[in-house]
Amino acid sequence: MSTCDLCVVRNRAICASLNASELEALNAIGRTRKITPGESLIWEGEDSVLVANVIEGVLKLSTNTEDGREQIVGVVYPSDFIGRPFGGTSGHGVTALTEAKVCVFSRRDFDAFAREHPSLEHKLLERTLGELDRTRRWMLLLGRKSAAEKMASFLVEMTERLGGSGCKIPLDAPQERHLTLPFSRQQIADVLGLTIETVSRQFTRLRNEGIIDLPSRRDVIIRDMDALAAEAG
Repeated sequence: MSTCDLCVVRNRAICASLNASELEALNAIGRTRKITPGESLIWEGEDSVLVANVIEGVLKLSTNTEDGREQIVGVVYPSDFIGRPFGGTSGHGVTALTEAKVCVFSRRDFDAFAREHPSLEHKLLERTLGELDRTRRWMLLLGRKSAAEKMASFLVEMTERLGGSGCKIPLDAPQERHLTLPFSRQQIADVLGLTIETVSRQFTRLRNEGIIDLPSRRDVIIRDMDALAAEAG
């Protein structure tokens, strides 16, 4: 049984369009790799030498200013594709926020495989357009939304993107969502362009209004998803 046969994100990843023989060929040029929190997979400004599918865990996409300040420009989740196919340099670094597992391919090998399989290229185009849509929404969030809307939007996206891996729906309260966030308070502030004090105030406000509960620093219970979505605008 190949690695592809055992892959938990196979039906959602870009390789979902491939048949059994094509998956076998793709499996031959890839390898799985485990990454620890804080470990980098891709470095900003370096030549694009690898691409990868995320199987487990959460990773951040980040860029740095000349004076060393980091800006998190995106987050990737299981089934997401990372790296820059077809040449060029990496526009951002990719670093694990949690324990992660990725399926890694040499960029040159992957490029050659994609050129021979139009269905995979089509999937790549669909993913690229989806990323473009998310980037435009993120521009709206950073540029126009208030701190309250930013915080609510962040939690709504976490609920949607983490899905079954980091978001649990209790049987006795199906309207609730239990999230284990892969971010510290400071990282949330960096993602949203806020101060850590503002992030803490927004968490406290949402808890006091009964929209969420905070059993620990990383755990969030969303008690009223409709109210949270309304807060997000």
